Amino acid sequence: MSVPTYDQFIAPLLRYLAEHPDGVRTADAHEAVANALRLSAEDRADRVPSGVQLLYKNRNGWAHDRLKRAGFSSSPRQGFWRLTPEGQRFAAANSNLSEEEIDRLANVDRSQRLRPKKDAPDDVPPAPAVPTETTAKASPEERIEAALAELRESVGRDLLENIGRAPPEFFEQLVLDLLHAMGYGTSRSDLQRVGGSGDGGIDGIISLDRLGLEKVYVQAKRWKNTVGSPEVQGFMGALQLQAASKGVFITTSAFTRDAKEAAGRARGSIVLVDGAQLSALMMDYGIGVSHKALRIPKVDGDYFEDV
Repeated sequence: MSVPTYDQFIAPLLRYLAEHPDGVRTADAHEAVANALRLSAEDRADRVPSGVQLLYKNRNGWAHDRLKRAGFSSSPRQGFWRLTPEGQRFAAANSNLSEEEIDRLANVDRSQRLRPKKDAPDDVPPAPAVPTETTAKASPEERIEAALAELRESVGRDLLENIGRAPPEFFEQLVLDLLHAMGYGTSRSDLQRVGGSGDGGIDGIISLDRLGLEKVYVQAKRWKNTVGSPEVQGFMGALQLQAASKGVFITTSAFTRDAKEAAGRARGSIVLVDGAQLSALMMDYGIGVSHKALRIPKVDGDYFEDV
């Protein structure tokens, strides 16, 4: 037999996680689901086309991705999966998933991504969902674009989860690394982390010129709930104490409408960067991610022009 498609991994993975409410190592989940699907040694040796990962682990990972999107599972730490209370209730009520339910989970609404479920700002429209199924009418290029968009969304969510597991100091350093990669500061030494007790609401300082005459002040908040106007106003007050006119407020969650309005009333320039923007920038500038180039062949019309 061949390795089943990732949707066929969802039901056995859900059952296995439900049997271990305290959570499991990812490696154990891979093997348990492979056993449940009765994959042969040859099946388990198959790799994705790039050769970098075993195919059954890749598809089991995408099955877990769908459970996470539905709010049924989580990754509380690296290499560890655990059902949420909602997932436990769902598993108890659905001991045998129907084909319709599996299809619903496999195509779970991706507009839920990267936004905290609690205190979500009511003025932010959901991000457009990436098509979950390709049709016979879609060109290969369109399917590639859809796949890349889905990969970016999944990696973006994983980036925020990894940041959430790291110490606060790591996030502050990450923000400065990102801003430097984006071109801020003439050298890396021009970006200074000052976060800690008594930091006055300032986590980092960027010198835009070699003499340090022009500076940008940074605040980095690793939050699950949304950032409101009191936090932004506090940052504005910290900037005033520094006689500063430029600031960047970066969070792993989102900003409320009041927070955005408060930033708009600032005397200087304050830029707000939420979790979705943060993860997108990290991917664009290669912070915490690696990229793999794809070689897509296309006939060179110029070469055959005189044939």
